[in-house]
Amino acid sequence: MIEMVVVVLAAAGAGWLLRRKHLARTATGPVPGIPGMARRPAGEGRWRAGRVYADGGAARWVPQRGEPVPLPGGRATGVRVPSVKEGISINPGSRIVTCTYEGGGSIEIAVMPLDLRELLEAVGQTDTDTPSP
Repeated sequence: MIEMVVVVLAAAGAGWLLRRKHLARTATGPVPGIPGMARRPAGEGRWRAGRVYADGGAARWVPQRGEPVPLPGGRATGVRVPSVKEGISINPGSRIVTCTYEGGGSIEIAVMPLDLRELLEAVGQTDTDTPSP
Protein backbone atom coordinates (compact mmCIF):
# COMPACT_ATOMS: atom_id res chain seq x y z
CA MET A 1 0.00 0.00 0.00
CA ILE A 2 2.83 2.38 0.84
CA GLU A 3 4.45 1.71 -2.53
CA MET A 4 1.27 2.81 -4.33
CA VAL A 5 1.21 6.09 -2.39
CA VAL A 6 4.86 6.74 -3.27
CA VAL A 7 4.22 6.02 -6.97
CA VAL A 8 1.18 8.31 -7.04
CA LEU A 9 3.12 11.11 -5.33
CA ALA A 10 6.04 10.67 -7.76
CA ALA A 11 3.68 10.79 -10.76
CA ALA A 12 1.98 13.92 -9.40
CA GLY A 13 5.37 15.58 -8.81
CA ALA A 14 6.58 14.72 -12.32
CA GLY A 15 3.33 16.05 -13.82
CA TRP A 16 3.67 19.28 -11.87
CA LEU A 17 7.29 19.75 -13.04
CA LEU A 18 6.42 19.04 -16.67
CA ARG A 19 3.51 21.49 -16.59
CA ARG A 20 5.72 24.15 -15.02
CA LYS A 21 8.35 23.68 -17.73
CA HIS A 22 5.70 23.81 -20.48
CA LEU A 23 4.25 27.06 -19.10
CA ALA A 24 7.73 28.60 -18.91
CA ARG A 25 8.41 27.71 -22.57
CA THR A 26 5.10 29.10 -23.83
CA ALA A 27 5.57 32.34 -21.85
CA THR A 28 8.79 33.19 -23.69
CA GLY A 29 7.09 33.24 -27.11
CA PRO A 30 8.32 31.90 -30.43
CA VAL A 31 12.02 31.79 -31.26
CA PRO A 32 12.93 34.20 -34.10
CA GLY A 33 14.31 32.94 -37.38
CA ILE A 34 13.56 29.99 -39.62
CA PRO A 35 14.94 26.67 -38.33
CA GLY A 36 16.66 24.37 -40.79
CA MET A 37 19.89 22.80 -41.94
CA ALA A 38 22.34 24.11 -44.51
CA ARG A 39 25.47 23.14 -46.37
CA ARG A 40 27.78 25.23 -48.43
CA PRO A 41 28.85 25.24 -51.07
CA ALA A 42 25.70 23.67 -52.45
CA GLY A 43 26.02 19.93 -53.04
CA GLU A 44 29.16 19.56 -50.93
CA GLY A 45 30.09 19.39 -47.28
CA ARG A 46 28.08 18.46 -44.21
CA TRP A 47 24.60 19.53 -43.20
CA ARG A 48 24.74 21.93 -40.24
CA ALA A 49 21.79 22.90 -38.05
CA GLY A 50 20.95 26.55 -37.55
CA ARG A 51 18.52 29.35 -38.40
CA VAL A 52 17.94 31.82 -41.24
CA TYR A 53 17.29 35.40 -40.15
CA ALA A 54 15.90 38.02 -42.52
CA ASP A 55 15.85 41.15 -40.40
CA GLY A 56 16.84 44.40 -42.07
CA GLY A 57 16.16 43.00 -45.55
CA ALA A 58 19.44 41.04 -45.66
CA ALA A 59 19.20 37.31 -45.03
CA ARG A 60 21.89 35.46 -43.11
CA TRP A 61 22.46 31.87 -42.02
CA VAL A 62 23.45 31.46 -38.37
CA PRO A 63 24.63 27.90 -37.55
CA GLN A 64 24.33 26.59 -34.01
CA ARG A 65 28.12 26.44 -33.90
CA GLY A 66 30.34 28.70 -35.93
CA GLU A 67 30.26 32.06 -37.63
CA PRO A 68 27.14 33.55 -39.29
CA VAL A 69 27.06 33.41 -43.09
CA PRO A 70 25.68 36.58 -44.70
CA LEU A 71 23.71 36.03 -47.91
CA PRO A 72 24.01 39.39 -49.68
CA GLY A 73 21.80 39.54 -52.76
CA GLY A 74 20.70 35.96 -52.14
CA ARG A 75 18.24 34.37 -54.55
CA ALA A 76 16.52 30.98 -54.47
CA THR A 77 17.28 29.15 -57.71
CA GLY A 78 15.47 25.87 -57.03
CA VAL A 79 13.42 23.79 -54.62
CA ARG A 80 13.60 20.00 -54.41
CA VAL A 81 12.96 17.09 -52.08
CA PRO A 82 15.96 15.36 -50.46
CA SER A 83 17.43 12.25 -52.00
CA VAL A 84 17.45 8.99 -50.05
CA LYS A 85 21.08 9.58 -49.03
CA GLU A 86 20.32 13.15 -47.88
CA GLY A 87 17.22 11.95 -46.07
CA ILE A 88 19.43 10.01 -43.67
CA SER A 89 21.15 13.15 -42.37
CA ILE A 90 18.23 15.59 -42.67
CA ASN A 91 14.48 15.12 -42.27
CA PRO A 92 13.24 13.26 -45.38
CA GLY A 93 10.04 15.34 -45.32
CA SER A 94 11.91 18.63 -45.69
CA ARG A 95 12.43 20.72 -48.82
CA ILE A 96 15.87 21.81 -50.02
CA VAL A 97 16.20 25.34 -51.38
CA THR A 98 19.30 26.04 -53.47
CA CYS A 99 20.40 29.68 -53.18
CA THR A 100 23.09 31.75 -54.85
CA TYR A 101 24.42 35.00 -53.50
CA GLU A 102 26.79 37.79 -54.54
CA GLY A 103 30.37 36.76 -55.09
CA GLY A 104 29.44 33.49 -56.79
CA GLY A 105 28.68 31.59 -53.59
CA SER A 106 25.97 28.98 -53.21
CA ILE A 107 24.21 27.36 -50.28
CA GLU A 108 21.53 24.71 -49.82
CA ILE A 109 19.04 25.26 -47.01
CA ALA A 110 16.71 22.46 -45.90
CA VAL A 111 13.49 23.54 -44.17
CA MET A 112 10.19 21.90 -43.35
CA PRO A 113 7.37 22.46 -45.87
CA LEU A 114 5.50 24.81 -43.53
CA ASP A 115 8.57 27.09 -43.34
CA LEU A 116 9.26 27.05 -47.10
CA ARG A 117 7.15 30.09 -48.00
CA GLU A 118 8.73 32.17 -45.23
CA LEU A 119 12.23 31.19 -46.40
CA LEU A 120 11.45 32.06 -50.02
CA GLU A 121 10.16 35.47 -48.93
CA ALA A 122 13.30 36.06 -46.83
CA VAL A 123 15.77 35.02 -49.52
CA GLY A 124 13.88 36.05 -52.64
CA GLN A 125 13.44 34.12 -55.87
CA THR A 126 14.93 34.39 -59.31
CA ASP A 127 12.62 35.73 -62.01
CA THR A 128 13.06 32.65 -64.21
CA ASP A 129 12.29 30.03 -61.58
CA THR A 130 9.30 30.26 -59.27
CA PRO A 131 9.40 27.29 -56.90
CA SER A 132 6.13 26.23 -55.36
CA PRO A 133 5.74 24.68 -51.90
